[in-house]
Amino acid sequence: MRIDRRKALALLGLGAATPAAAQSSTVSFKHGVASGDPRQDRVILWTRITPEKPGADIAYTWRLNPVDRRAGGAKRGSGVTGPARDYTVKVDVTGLDAGRAYTFTFEAAGVTSPMGRTRTLPKGATQDVVLAVASCSLFPNGYFNAYQAIADAPRIDAVLHLGDYIYEYGGPGTYGMDSPVAAERPHDPPREIVSLDDYRRRHAQYKTDPGLQAAHAKAPWIVVWDDHETANDSFSMGAQNHTPGAEGDWTARKAAALKAYFEWMPIREPASGGLAEAAMRSFDFGDLASLIMIETRLTARDQQVTLDGDAPEVDGKRDLTKLKAKLADPKRRMMGEKQEAWVAGELARSVKAGHAWQVIGNEVVMAHVMFPSPKKELTAEQYAAISASAQGRVRRYEAANALGLPAGLDMWDGYPADRERVYGLFRKSGARPIVLTGDSHAFWANELHDASGQRVACEFGTTGITSPGAGELSPGINAGDLIAKANKDVVFNDQVSKGYLLLTLTRTEARADMIAVSTITSKSFETKMVKSFKARPEGKGVSALSEV
Repeated sequence: MRIDRRKALALLGLGAATPAAAQSSTVSFKHGVASGDPRQDRVILWTRITPEKPGADIAYTWRLNPVDRRAGGAKRGSGVTGPARDYTVKVDVTGLDAGRAYTFTFEAAGVTSPMGRTRTLPKGATQDVVLAVASCSLFPNGYFNAYQAIADAPRIDAVLHLGDYIYEYGGPGTYGMDSPVAAERPHDPPREIVSLDDYRRRHAQYKTDPGLQAAHAKAPWIVVWDDHETANDSFSMGAQNHTPGAEGDWTARKAAALKAYFEWMPIREPASGGLAEAAMRSFDFGDLASLIMIETRLTARDQQVTLDGDAPEVDGKRDLTKLKAKLADPKRRMMGEKQEAWVAGELARSVKAGHAWQVIGNEVVMAHVMFPSPKKELTAEQYAAISASAQGRVRRYEAANALGLPAGLDMWDGYPADRERVYGLFRKSGARPIVLTGDSHAFWANELHDASGQRVACEFGTTGITSPGAGELSPGINAGDLIAKANKDVVFNDQVSKGYLLLTLTRTEARADMIAVSTITSKSFETKMVKSFKARPEGKGVSALSEV
């Protein structure tokens, strides 16, 4: 953002000719502070300044200080924000030392923000890296206790957020509004969001949550959107939850959503245009790992295959010919050719550099997953005990199982040819890929196999912060147990827990700890380890998973 120095000085009250009235302004920092997109020599600092009376621009200063107090390394600066970017502030601080921790604050009109902590990425020999992986926070459905748990963790080098940071729904009877705490956490605005102002208000609401603010202040974040930052089951030219005409033009809605996202999230903004492409970026954690962030929603994704759209019922039966032909079509894409070539280049670069791991920041489940048949897997007593709330889910499982269709046509299973191309990139580069995944509201430990049955990667999926999973099908029967039993790729699945994933990387192993919170409907909570799995480098690939 270009700064008018004279205007900044005046707004800060440093210009001799500035009238006293222009120097006074009441502001607050209601949305905390954040940092993100760390490099070896730079990091993004973020906040939002809330004016008592919106309208005029606001000047601010910022300070960044090394935690170790060694001489040198402190930075400071100033700038101006205003209504054009919803009073958000984003500073790309450069000239920093690699692998160094810092604190930072902002100040405006004599008011100082909360303090945040951040750190740059390490350079050279790196012993270990600890990442918190999060996804899917539905505000009305519960307290963001899992974010607070991340803030309370003894060590987090960076937080990786894989999407559904906000949800676009809103209003009585909508998703999450049946929660016991929904009455005190209704969405703002109280309707589905469509306009730029709507998306800004929704981001602002989410960032009032104290647990989320604490997690942002803990460590730098590396983020990417999934679908709900725009609309449910979005693709490049539309979304399941977008009605053209009634909700306007999709391109305009997508642009509004992305503008608000870049204003409100600690992500480096694109140099010129190409907002969606700006999600594609990589981060090197010394000589240990490369994190390669991919975008699978808005740049190239073809419309999802659906049962009703591609295999409508005729006389009570579905003809799957058209649907299966679409699934097999090699032209259908999750990622475009440009991104595919970029991923290939990043994998090759990381392998050539001698990094032990190539970590893929991925939005939706990559494993091949089929629905189980509860009727076949449960005992008669267990089947009879299926709760009323789970009966509809069980019917859908049985119907999909009978049709022989994958569980998630919005996931990589809906684009199997494109997935095989990605697996081919893994094999060709000799990478040791760890795929990190959000979206599904469940914990996953998966071994990814290509069409020939060769293991090409492992996948760890994080559950939702608050968004509901499939839950229990019958008392004591986690739906994930049946899903894991029915699928070669799935070593473990938990459809009940809410929490986050803690990934610890060393040169000899990658360990994923599944951390759950005891509740999302009370502000008092405890954490527990659900399961831990590890993988090792194995030749030009990754070993099978083993439980710790």
